[in-house]
Amino acid sequence: MAPFLEAIEVSYRYKTPRWVIDGVSFSIEEGEFWGIIGPNGAGKTTLLNLLDGIILPQEGEIRLKEQALGDMSRREIARQVAILPQEVTFYFNFTALEVVLQGRAPFLGALRLEGDKDVEIARHSMAKTGSLQFADQSVTELSEGEKQRVLVARALTQQPRLLLLDEPTANLDLNYQVEVMELVKALSQQEGLTVVMASHDINLAAGYCDKLLLLKEGRVFCQGKPEAVLNQRVLTQVYECDLLVDKNPLTGSPRITLSSRVNCK
Repeated sequence: MAPFLEAIEVSYRYKTPRWVIDGVSFSIEEGEFWGIIGPNGAGKTTLLNLLDGIILPQEGEIRLKEQALGDMSRREIARQVAILPQEVTFYFNFTALEVVLQGRAPFLGALRLEGDKDVEIARHSMAKTGSLQFADQSVTELSEGEKQRVLVARALTQQPRLLLLDEPTANLDLNYQVEVMELVKALSQQEGLTVVMASHDINLAAGYCDKLLLLKEGRVFCQGKPEAVLNQRVLTQVYECDLLVDKNPLTGSPRITLSSRVNCK
Protein backbone atom coordinates (compact mmCIF):
# COMPACT_ATOMS: atom_id res chain seq x y z
CA MET A 1 0.00 0.00 0.00
CA ALA A 2 1.32 3.46 -0.90
CA PRO A 3 2.08 5.87 1.97
CA PHE A 4 -0.44 8.56 2.85
CA LEU A 5 2.14 11.36 2.46
CA GLU A 6 5.46 11.04 0.64
CA ALA A 7 8.37 13.36 -0.11
CA ILE A 8 10.71 12.15 -2.86
CA GLU A 9 14.11 13.87 -3.13
CA VAL A 10 12.52 17.26 -2.47
CA SER A 11 14.69 20.38 -2.79
CA TYR A 12 13.81 24.06 -2.52
CA ARG A 13 15.71 27.34 -2.32
CA TYR A 14 14.78 30.99 -2.23
CA LYS A 15 16.70 33.57 -4.27
CA THR A 16 20.05 32.38 -2.95
CA PRO A 17 22.50 29.69 -4.09
CA ARG A 18 21.95 27.63 -0.92
CA TRP A 19 19.27 24.97 -0.86
CA VAL A 20 16.98 25.49 2.15
CA ILE A 21 15.60 21.98 1.65
CA ASP A 22 18.05 19.63 0.01
CA GLY A 23 17.09 16.16 -1.25
CA VAL A 24 14.59 15.39 1.53
CA SER A 25 12.75 12.05 1.37
CA PHE A 26 10.35 10.38 3.81
CA SER A 27 7.00 8.62 3.87
CA ILE A 28 4.21 8.92 6.43
CA GLU A 29 1.38 6.48 7.03
CA GLU A 30 -2.16 7.68 7.68
CA GLY A 31 -2.81 8.45 11.34
CA GLU A 32 0.85 8.89 12.29
CA PHE A 33 2.09 11.86 14.32
CA TRP A 34 5.47 13.10 13.03
CA GLY A 35 7.70 15.79 14.44
CA ILE A 36 10.17 17.84 12.40
CA ILE A 37 13.05 18.99 14.60
CA GLY A 38 16.42 20.62 14.05
CA PRO A 39 18.38 23.80 14.79
CA ASN A 40 17.39 27.29 13.65
CA GLY A 41 17.71 27.54 9.87
CA ALA A 42 17.39 23.80 9.36
CA GLY A 43 14.37 24.28 7.06
CA LYS A 44 11.50 23.16 9.30
CA THR A 45 8.97 25.85 8.35
CA THR A 46 9.91 25.71 4.67
CA LEU A 47 9.29 21.96 4.68
CA LEU A 48 5.85 22.47 6.25
CA ASN A 49 4.99 25.02 3.55
CA LEU A 50 6.05 22.52 0.89
CA LEU A 51 3.80 19.87 2.47
CA ASP A 52 0.91 22.34 2.34
CA GLY A 53 1.58 23.20 -1.30
CA ILE A 54 2.05 26.90 -0.46
CA ILE A 55 5.34 26.57 -2.31
CA LEU A 56 6.26 23.79 -4.73
CA PRO A 57 9.53 21.84 -4.88
CA GLN A 58 12.06 22.97 -7.45
CA GLU A 59 13.33 19.42 -7.51
CA GLY A 60 11.57 16.23 -6.47
CA GLU A 61 7.91 15.69 -5.65
CA ILE A 62 5.46 15.56 -2.75
CA ARG A 63 2.56 13.14 -3.03
CA LEU A 64 -0.64 13.06 -0.98
CA LYS A 65 -2.45 9.76 -1.35
CA GLU A 66 -0.38 9.05 -4.51
CA GLN A 67 -1.31 12.39 -6.12
CA ALA A 68 1.38 15.02 -6.65
CA LEU A 69 0.60 18.28 -4.85
CA GLY A 70 1.77 20.14 -7.95
CA ASP A 71 -1.13 18.63 -9.89
CA MET A 72 -3.74 19.76 -7.34
CA SER A 73 -5.48 23.13 -7.04
CA ARG A 74 -5.29 25.16 -3.82
CA ARG A 75 -8.94 24.34 -3.14
CA GLU A 76 -8.30 20.60 -3.58
CA ILE A 77 -5.35 20.73 -1.20
CA ALA A 78 -7.22 22.84 1.37
CA ARG A 79 -10.00 20.25 1.48
CA GLN A 80 -7.48 17.68 2.71
CA VAL A 81 -4.68 19.66 4.39
CA ALA A 82 -4.92 22.28 7.14
CA ILE A 83 -1.97 24.26 8.49
CA LEU A 84 -1.64 26.10 11.78
CA PRO A 85 1.10 28.70 11.25
CA GLN A 86 3.42 29.84 14.01
CA GLU A 87 2.04 33.38 14.13
CA VAL A 88 -1.53 34.50 13.44
CA THR A 89 -2.50 38.17 13.64
CA PHE A 90 -6.14 39.23 13.92
CA TYR A 91 -6.75 42.59 12.26
CA PHE A 92 -10.49 42.65 12.88
CA ASN A 93 -12.62 42.12 15.95
CA PHE A 94 -13.93 38.66 14.97
CA THR A 95 -15.73 36.42 17.42
CA ALA A 96 -14.14 33.04 18.04
CA LEU A 97 -16.93 31.35 16.04
CA GLU A 98 -16.32 33.67 13.08
CA VAL A 99 -12.64 32.75 13.15
CA VAL A 100 -13.43 29.03 13.23
CA LEU A 101 -15.90 29.39 10.35
CA GLN A 102 -13.03 30.64 8.19
CA GLY A 103 -12.03 26.97 7.98
CA ARG A 104 -15.06 26.31 5.76
CA ALA A 105 -13.72 28.57 2.96
CA PRO A 106 -12.54 25.66 0.72
CA PHE A 107 -16.09 24.29 0.68
CA LEU A 108 -18.04 27.48 0.01
CA GLY A 109 -19.45 28.57 -3.33
CA ALA A 110 -18.93 31.83 -5.19
CA LEU A 111 -21.03 33.83 -2.70
CA ARG A 112 -18.94 32.42 0.19
CA LEU A 113 -21.82 32.40 2.67
CA GLU A 114 -21.83 29.81 5.44
CA GLY A 115 -24.94 27.71 5.88
CA ASP A 116 -26.36 25.86 8.86
CA LYS A 117 -24.23 22.81 8.06
CA ASP A 118 -21.05 24.90 8.12
CA VAL A 119 -21.99 26.40 11.49
CA GLU A 120 -22.74 22.92 12.82
CA ILE A 121 -19.30 21.66 11.72
CA ALA A 122 -17.60 24.71 13.25
CA ARG A 123 -19.38 24.36 16.58
CA HIS A 124 -18.59 20.64 16.65
CA SER A 125 -14.90 21.42 16.09
CA MET A 126 -15.01 23.97 18.90
CA ALA A 127 -16.57 21.42 21.21
CA LYS A 128 -13.76 18.97 20.40
CA THR A 129 -11.12 21.55 21.26
CA GLY A 130 -12.78 22.92 24.37
CA SER A 131 -13.31 26.32 22.79
CA LEU A 132 -17.10 26.35 22.29
CA GLN A 133 -17.49 28.40 25.45
CA PHE A 134 -15.66 31.24 23.68
CA ALA A 135 -17.89 31.17 20.58
CA ASP A 136 -19.38 34.65 21.05
CA GLN A 137 -16.30 36.30 22.55
CA SER A 138 -13.93 38.50 20.59
CA VAL A 139 -10.84 36.49 19.75
CA THR A 140 -8.71 39.48 20.80
CA GLU A 141 -9.99 39.06 24.37
CA LEU A 142 -8.79 35.46 24.69
CA SER A 143 -5.56 34.28 26.29
CA GLU A 144 -2.83 32.82 24.07
CA GLY A 145 -3.81 29.29 25.06
CA GLU A 146 -7.49 29.95 24.35
CA LYS A 147 -6.63 31.48 20.97
CA GLN A 148 -4.59 28.39 20.10
CA ARG A 149 -7.56 26.14 20.81
CA VAL A 150 -9.71 28.34 18.56
CA LEU A 151 -7.10 28.11 15.79
CA VAL A 152 -6.95 24.32 16.10
CA ALA A 153 -10.75 24.31 15.85
CA ARG A 154 -10.51 26.43 12.68
CA ALA A 155 -8.11 23.89 11.19
CA LEU A 156 -10.43 21.01 12.13
CA THR A 157 -13.36 22.82 10.52
CA GLN A 158 -11.61 22.25 7.18
CA GLN A 159 -12.19 18.54 7.92
CA PRO A 160 -8.61 17.73 6.86
CA ARG A 161 -6.91 14.37 6.78
CA LEU A 162 -3.52 16.04 7.30
CA LEU A 163 -2.86 18.66 9.97
CA LEU A 164 0.38 20.68 9.81
CA LEU A 165 1.54 22.55 12.91
CA ASP A 166 4.34 25.12 13.03
CA GLU A 167 5.58 25.57 16.62
CA PRO A 168 2.06 25.12 18.08
CA THR A 169 3.21 25.62 21.68
CA ALA A 170 5.34 28.73 21.14
CA ASN A 171 4.47 31.52 23.60
CA LEU A 172 2.30 29.19 25.70
CA ASP A 173 2.86 28.48 29.37
CA LEU A 174 3.48 24.89 30.46
CA ASN A 175 -0.15 24.15 31.26
CA TYR A 176 -1.38 25.23 27.82
CA GLN A 177 1.52 23.45 26.10
CA VAL A 178 0.38 20.16 27.60
CA GLU A 179 -3.29 20.88 26.82
CA VAL A 180 -2.60 21.61 23.15
CA MET A 181 -0.33 18.59 22.73
CA GLU A 182 -2.78 16.25 24.47
CA LEU A 183 -5.53 17.55 22.19
CA VAL A 184 -3.53 17.00 19.00
CA LYS A 185 -2.39 13.54 20.13
CA ALA A 186 -5.99 12.55 20.88
CA LEU A 187 -7.13 13.70 17.43
CA SER A 188 -4.41 11.57 15.85
CA GLN A 189 -5.15 8.48 17.91
CA GLN A 190 -8.95 8.63 18.04
CA GLU A 191 -9.80 10.00 14.59
CA GLY A 192 -6.88 8.79 12.50
CA LEU A 193 -5.79 12.35 11.70
CA THR A 194 -2.27 12.49 10.28
CA VAL A 195 -0.21 15.20 12.01
CA VAL A 196 3.14 16.76 11.12
CA MET A 197 4.54 19.25 13.63
CA ALA A 198 7.62 21.46 13.39
CA SER A 199 9.04 22.19 16.83
CA HIS A 200 12.13 23.55 18.56
CA ASP A 201 11.12 21.70 21.72
CA ILE A 202 12.84 18.32 21.38
CA ASN A 203 11.49 16.96 24.65
CA LEU A 204 7.91 17.86 23.73
CA ALA A 205 8.29 16.20 20.33
CA ALA A 206 9.85 13.12 21.94
CA GLY A 207 6.93 12.77 24.32
CA TYR A 208 4.12 13.00 21.76
CA CYS A 209 5.35 12.09 18.27
CA ASP A 210 5.37 8.59 16.78
CA LYS A 211 8.27 9.43 14.46
CA LEU A 212 10.81 12.25 14.18
CA LEU A 213 12.52 13.83 11.18
CA LEU A 214 15.77 15.51 12.21
CA LEU A 215 17.00 18.18 9.81
CA LYS A 216 20.39 19.84 9.60
CA GLU A 217 21.06 22.53 6.99
CA GLY A 218 18.08 21.40 4.93
CA ARG A 219 19.05 17.73 4.79
CA VAL A 220 17.62 14.73 6.63
CA PHE A 221 20.21 13.82 9.23
CA CYS A 222 18.15 11.05 10.83
CA GLN A 223 14.54 9.82 10.92
CA GLY A 224 12.59 7.18 12.80
CA LYS A 225 11.15 6.55 16.25
CA PRO A 226 12.18 9.04 18.96
CA GLU A 227 14.41 6.53 20.74
CA ALA A 228 16.31 5.89 17.50
CA VAL A 229 16.74 9.54 16.53
CA LEU A 230 17.38 11.10 19.92
CA ASN A 231 20.68 9.66 20.99
CA GLN A 232 23.66 11.56 22.30
CA ARG A 233 25.92 10.98 19.31
CA VAL A 234 23.36 12.20 16.76
CA LEU A 235 22.19 15.22 18.74
CA THR A 236 25.72 16.35 19.55
CA GLN A 237 26.57 16.32 15.84
CA VAL A 238 23.45 18.24 14.84
CA TYR A 239 23.21 20.79 17.63
CA GLU A 240 26.97 21.00 18.34
CA CYS A 241 26.36 20.99 22.08
CA ASP A 242 27.21 18.71 24.99
CA LEU A 243 23.88 17.00 25.67
CA LEU A 244 22.74 14.34 28.08
CA VAL A 245 20.13 11.85 26.82
CA ASP A 246 18.26 9.65 29.28
CA LYS A 247 14.66 8.49 29.76
CA ASN A 248 11.75 10.45 31.13
CA PRO A 249 10.92 8.56 34.36
CA LEU A 250 7.19 8.98 33.82
CA THR A 251 6.77 8.20 30.11
CA GLY A 252 9.95 6.35 29.15
CA SER A 253 10.45 8.68 26.18
CA PRO A 254 13.91 10.13 25.52
CA ARG A 255 14.76 13.19 27.60
CA ILE A 256 17.40 15.71 26.57
CA THR A 257 19.30 17.94 28.97
CA LEU A 258 21.85 20.57 28.03
CA SER A 259 24.97 19.56 29.95
CA SER A 260 27.25 22.49 29.05
CA ARG A 261 26.43 25.99 27.83
CA VAL A 262 30.11 26.69 27.31
CA ASN A 263 30.49 24.11 24.55
CA CYS A 264 27.46 25.20 22.53
CA LYS A 265 28.04 27.11 19.30
